[in-house]
Amino acid sequence: MSANGVNPNKLTSPSLYLNRELSLLEFQRRVLEEAFDENIPLLERLKFLAIFGSNMDEFFMVRVSGIRKQVEAHIPDITADGLTPPEILASIRKLSMELYEAALRCLHRKILPKLDKAGIHIQDYSRLSKAQKERINESFKEIIYPVLTPLAFDPGHPFPHISNLSLNFAIVIRDSKGREKFARLKVPGTLPRLLPVKRSSGSARKDGTIPHHHYFVWLEQVIAENLPALFPGMEVVAAYPFRIIRDADIEIQELEADDLLESMQASIRRRKFGSVVQVAIYDNMPADIRDLLVDNLEIRHSDLFILSSPLGMSGLWQLYNQVERHDLKFALYKPRIPRSLKNVGLDSNIFDAIRQENILLHHPYDSFSPVVDFLTSAARDPHVLAIKQTLYRVGQNSPVVEALLEASERGKQVAVLVELKARFDEESNIGWARMLEQMGVHVVYGLVGLKTHSKIAMVVRQEGDGLRRYLHLATGNYNVNTARIYEDIGMFTCDEAIGADASDLFNYLTGYSTKQDYHKLLVAPVNFRQRFEVLIRREIEHARAGRKARLIFKANSLVDPGIIALLYEASQAGVQIDLLVRGMCSLRAGVKGVSEKINVISIVGRYLEHSRIYYFLNGGKEEIYLGSADLMQRNLDHRVEVIFPLEKPEHLRYLRDQVLETYLRDNLRARVMQADGKYKRLKPGSSQEKVDVQEWLMTRGK
Repeated sequence: MSANGVNPNKLTSPSLYLNRELSLLEFQRRVLEEAFDENIPLLERLKFLAIFGSNMDEFFMVRVSGIRKQVEAHIPDITADGLTPPEILASIRKLSMELYEAALRCLHRKILPKLDKAGIHIQDYSRLSKAQKERINESFKEIIYPVLTPLAFDPGHPFPHISNLSLNFAIVIRDSKGREKFARLKVPGTLPRLLPVKRSSGSARKDGTIPHHHYFVWLEQVIAENLPALFPGMEVVAAYPFRIIRDADIEIQELEADDLLESMQASIRRRKFGSVVQVAIYDNMPADIRDLLVDNLEIRHSDLFILSSPLGMSGLWQLYNQVERHDLKFALYKPRIPRSLKNVGLDSNIFDAIRQENILLHHPYDSFSPVVDFLTSAARDPHVLAIKQTLYRVGQNSPVVEALLEASERGKQVAVLVELKARFDEESNIGWARMLEQMGVHVVYGLVGLKTHSKIAMVVRQEGDGLRRYLHLATGNYNVNTARIYEDIGMFTCDEAIGADASDLFNYLTGYSTKQDYHKLLVAPVNFRQRFEVLIRREIEHARAGRKARLIFKANSLVDPGIIALLYEASQAGVQIDLLVRGMCSLRAGVKGVSEKINVISIVGRYLEHSRIYYFLNGGKEEIYLGSADLMQRNLDHRVEVIFPLEKPEHLRYLRDQVLETYLRDNLRARVMQADGKYKRLKPGSSQEKVDVQEWLMTRGK
């Protein structure tokens, strides 16, 4: 036994595993820390609060709802860390409240006072001047009042349906006979949460100049002050805001679904009214109103979260997006065009450049425009016969989809796998799928029981007497918007073996292929887990033979118990392991006799770390694989993922020396896991060089 009570010979001991849900909440803590960082521009700090709010909403909609289902179904599931579902829920509530309270303290004590000094004023309605109140009340009459719909609750009116993420008022009114009644009023989500007190607040004046002072007031405060207008002849006794979060996870019984598209559409409609998993309220809500909500929303009192204003911090996005104060934001960054593509555009041949060499793109430091140009060129090139692509999240007004539509219009054969089960993008993807189908594109909706998460596009081109396949493979989505803020890596290639693998993959996705042996690609759930474990065991054998052995893995999440146990075994064998895991990590680093050789780092910064990079020293014959898969059971066993090798020496050196090693030197954005599973933020010593990997890649990278 080690000093901390861990048996190093029993690598499945619960004490060696961190709970994934609690680990994800610890990631939210790291996001929240960015809002406290005074070295970050003020509106960017506000943005991190908005990100934190959105992340917490999603955490409850997906993760908490899933555990609630286990509890309600009396499923005695014990996770690798040894916790039962009820124990996990109790721990989640405690940690979530701690994080919510810290976020709201940050907003009120750190951010809002500084915004006020900078000329951005979020004011309470009660503190507005008489002239300002008159202006706001006029806006209420013209803009807000017409869209408000109070709903009574009494024997003649059932308790109203309340949609997910909605902010509401529980209103007590009294009639002329002194009888009290209850009504519910939804704060319209179609209106801005922060109302500009002046028309110019947040934007340019008519003459094009930008005002220094911007004034806003919370929408719900304006509505609360004007409630009597909604109940003429009645007395408004009190109004209590509350905000609900519902289960938004979609369950599809694919084997019983004749039409997956229709099933997804029905599931999206149900999502609005899934079971309630959280109700946020203020502490002034009396017990009888709380009981009324508990009874009618069918929740427990433990699902009530007593918070301070505002209820729902994701609304702060509006302020960040609306206020034109670039002095309070990160300086604009113009991404690079790789050297090999500098003179390539729609008027020249990108395929010539790809034939010369494999081309690596590292976003957002490299522009995403070559990816769009690749697809647009393919659509317009008379020698291109076919385009095949997977789409997971493409966003709105997608030039990628426009290129595919153009290709179909020009007579190319276009086949697209649109993943309808891409969480929270289902509705957008259904819209794209319908549009693509109408234009004659062959659209496939994915495999039964599997989510297609791979990122791959293949262009088949007639050249001479034969055909050549050009490919783009990536770690991130075909989304031009997220490509500006997500760190991802992609590669263009016309490698024949990878092209053959890609053809087999698309046959697997669109037909009935059961091919198991791919030449170069690792494909989940076909061969990825098996091949990946072989690569780790190879490193273990190098260490046992006395050779240097090293693994560097960069991923979003590491929670798979099998992979974690194998990494513990590698550490015990002497393999040096550096794990760059942004979010969930169930592995416990630095445990004596088990994981002393393992270092876990999380980087949180301006850009969302999203790439997956897997480095193997391999006795000096280094190998690097990139792809779409995290080290989670769902990615390894229940999704279609593609991992591809880097073979060009220049690319290997770039990722090893400039990217991975710089991540490991970061001492400004890095947090290092301690043996207890907590993270410690690094700070450079007085004689140390300050290293921010994202800043370094923007200014001194490739």
